[in-house]
Amino acid sequence: MNSSVRCYHDGRPRGPLWRGKKLIGKEALFVILGIKRFKDDEEKLGKFIKTHVLRLLKMDMIAVLTELERQDEVGLALKMFRIIQKQDWYKPDVYLYKDLIIALAKNKKMEDAIQVWESMRQEGLYPDCQTYAEVIRGFLRYGSPGDAMNVYEDMKKSPEPPEELPFRILMKGLLPHPLLRNKVKQDFEEIFPDRHVYDPPEEIFGMR
Repeated sequence: MNSSVRCYHDGRPRGPLWRGKKLIGKEALFVILGIKRFKDDEEKLGKFIKTHVLRLLKMDMIAVLTELERQDEVGLALKMFRIIQKQDWYKPDVYLYKDLIIALAKNKKMEDAIQVWESMRQEGLYPDCQTYAEVIRGFLRYGSPGDAMNVYEDMKKSPEPPEELPFRILMKGLLPHPLLRNKVKQDFEEIFPDRHVYDPPEEIFGMR
């Protein structure tokens, strides 16, 4: 794919809660190990959260969330995100949402991903190109083209300038659904009139 359709974020302003690539402190590391140890025991996990997680400083909480996402512990990451949302210092941050939504989508936790998505939108936040692309890809893999189209319609309302990648992912994933694909293709050709759309032979439409 042409490099012009990739989504880059270097140099873009980060959200106020974004931690960056820093070493994880001892307290955060202790919490990560603890909640992973008790993740299958709700009672012990609840006690551990009260005695240790809630005592963490803001940046340590965010470090725990980021590391759980990196380790694909998405269930625990979602729980940690909900804890962060309840803190007095919490402010809506699109980058926290973005990383969690992408982690959930990549792990095929689409029901959780869409709940977090809806929460993000309720807070008046729009994701970036990469997030739209990953969620659309996730729903297509999940066998839910209708949900992928809902995300696509939401993307068209974003104040950010449209980028090619989500469109191309959607058009490729919608090959078995030519009517939906044609709708996306028409939008793509209007928005990117100088870009080419590859149409495979008609006989493969409707087939996976």
